[in-house]
Amino acid sequence: MPFANFKTPAGALTKTQKAEIVHRTTEMFAEYFGEGVRPYTMVLIEEVKDGGYGRADEVYEIPADYRAKG
Repeated sequence: MPFANFKTPAGALTKTQKAEIVHRTTEMFAEYFGEGVRPYTMVLIEEVKDGGYGRADEVYEIPADYRAKG
C-alpha cells in the first residue's frame, strides 16, 4: 500500500487544499505504480500546532499572513 505523510502547520491549509494534496498524491502513485494501487493509497495530512516544531534551533509559530483563508 503506497503511503504519504505530510506534516503542515495547523491552519496553514484549507479543506480544498488538503483535498487537492490527497488527489494529486494519489494520482502520482497511480502513475508510478499503476492503477491497481489507487484503492490502497493512503495520504495522511498531519497538522502540527504552533510551538510543536522548530527550525534552525528555534520554536516556530506560523505568521497570521500564512494561515489558510477560506
